[in-house]
Amino acid sequence: MRYLFAVVALCLSPLEIRADTCPASPDHAAELDRLYAQAQAAGSEAEARAFTNRMWELWADAPDEPAQAVLDRGMSLRASYDFLGALEEFDRLIAYCPNYAEGYNQRAFVNFLRQDYAAALPDLERALDLSPDHAAAMSGRALTLLALGRTSEARAALEQALALNPWLPERHMAAPGGPLAPEGEDI
Repeated sequence: MRYLFAVVALCLSPLEIRADTCPASPDHAAELDRLYAQAQAAGSEAEARAFTNRMWELWADAPDEPAQAVLDRGMSLRASYDFLGALEEFDRLIAYCPNYAEGYNQRAFVNFLRQDYAAALPDLERALDLSPDHAAAMSGRALTLLALGRTSEARAALEQALALNPWLPERHMAAPGGPLAPEGEDI
């Protein structure tokens, strides 16, 4: 019986065998503000890429090691197109760390890739409630709203994201002729 318990304990994720709760998410607000200012001042996409990459490192800095392990596992599963496995990991992360914005953002991204936009949107809203200046979640929200046919809201969400980081890849969607170009700027 002891052997069976040991095998089961080894198979469970670190979050399932921990009794304590998730600590507060790291506060990276000051560094993110600095990175946004640097991205806004960048003269090219190549120059801005380093700032954007650093933003992703900060967003993906989980509250503790068990949460980081689950986040990393979920992102790895997503990258290998195991969307159901990734969803399970992000569900586990959110259950353990309900105040960690990136758990919601990553689960939303998986649902977006699965074209389950109705499931993605509430997670993006929650990510933005927890981290109001999360430009990537804002741009994800814009893409999700566009996919749901809510173009005016999508346009406003992308405009808000681009105000923080004008070098987001989605910026081309707001260019003249793009699906989220300001109204009246058709080709």
